[in-house]
Amino acid sequence: MNERHTKILDLLTKYKKVEVSKLSQLLGVSQVTIRKDLDHLENTGILIREHGYAKLNESDDINNRLAYRYDIKQKIASYGATMVNDGETIMIESGSCCALLALEIAKTKKDVTIITNSAFIADYIRKNGHVDIILLGGQYQQESQVMVGPITKRCMEPFFVDKLFIGIDGFNEKTGFTGNDFMRGETVKDMTKQANKVIVVSDSGKFGRLGLVNLVPTSQVSCVITDDKINESSKLYLEEQGIEVIAV
Repeated sequence: MNERHTKILDLLTKYKKVEVSKLSQLLGVSQVTIRKDLDHLENTGILIREHGYAKLNESDDINNRLAYRYDIKQKIASYGATMVNDGETIMIESGSCCALLALEIAKTKKDVTIITNSAFIADYIRKNGHVDIILLGGQYQQESQVMVGPITKRCMEPFFVDKLFIGIDGFNEKTGFTGNDFMRGETVKDMTKQANKVIVVSDSGKFGRLGLVNLVPTSQVSCVITDDKINESSKLYLEEQGIEVIAV
């Protein structure tokens, strides 16, 4: 995506629905150019085109989250991809930052195998690059498009990887890294047992928030990749725990 695409997503996130003529006026380009931009974004599944205007694809929660702070999440994903080597096998959990990370890896790396419980990620990257995808089975959560539960746990047990990338819904010093879904949280715990390093990829807005359930204890995380707006107290605390904090 280019800078104008990101600005369109920011406007749709703010106003929910925006006319083509209004986007043309706000961004200083022709309506023909805006329509081409919207065609591109519609093909990604992030937004829906209707007569004379565009709106975010509210039928898919992950697409909504992809649109929010897209440029920041893309920077996080780009850095995360540099930590993956050609020919490596990794695990990636679900979430918007994780989806962009998987896509970046697919575009920039060779012969990487991605093990994931996210049907969304498997579909999102299937036409890009040369990666092998192992989609874990399990109970399918329709909104988040992830597999969870005891079957997912059994499916991942044969695999051991060096790196597991996860997203979060919150973090504070007392609770550690948290999520908003119990079953997904249990699956993250199971995935951490199969990885040597756990790497959190998340925009800074999640730090200081409180999720509903614990995802992973702070002591089990090796690295956090976020943006430079992370609050200083969270950053200092994480570094005191021996966690590398990379603020892009």
